[in-house]
Amino acid sequence: ATTLLHEMGHGHHGMMSDATYARLAGTNVLTDFVELPSQLMEHWLEQPEVLKEYARHYETNEPVPDEMLEKFKAAKSFNQGFETIEYTSCALLDMAFHQIEDYDNFDIAKFEKEELERLGMPKGIIMRHRPAHFQHLFASSHYAAGYYVYLWAEVLDADVFAAFKETGDIFDKETAERCKKYIYSSGNTEAPDELFRLFRGRDPKIEFMLEKKGLI
Repeated sequence: ATTLLHEMGHGHHGMMSDATYARLAGTNVLTDFVELPSQLMEHWLEQPEVLKEYARHYETNEPVPDEMLEKFKAAKSFNQGFETIEYTSCALLDMAFHQIEDYDNFDIAKFEKEELERLGMPKGIIMRHRPAHFQHLFASSHYAAGYYVYLWAEVLDADVFAAFKETGDIFDKETAERCKKYIYSSGNTEAPDELFRLFRGRDPKIEFMLEKKGLI
């Protein structure tokens, strides 16, 4: 179900595009803004209003009980500290690798060890991807120093969804119209940071992502 809504978000990004030139339309945007419309859609799946409508017993057709929803909500934050650090360490190491100017006599294992020590990597947590099999490092120039964008997109999508929650209605029509205009329809016709400001009236805040993960 999460994948369905995620990919639906990509579809909406393309179908709602309102740009004159194809190279500026739809998902032809920076990677974090590619993932924003898709990851944003995932938020609705977790809302009681949606789950009560679609999460029903296969025999009785009874909606999912509140007790199970509470357990579902509590389980969401399990292991988030570990997962966030294992991901973020990879993203920071990715950027560090791409700032090296001289690779003569480069010792990748030594660099990894020293960089993780510099970052203060907790001893009980490992990187999600070790450099030798970290395909985002080498697969293409598109991903070079770009592994961080998925986490940054989480900052953006949590902040955008918070705009709906702040109205008291996760289906608020006015907020949805602004979201359609600035997030789904504009493509790369304006800089993404400016589009976010036009929607939210300010720069992104990290607190909504941390709250979503149960880290604050």
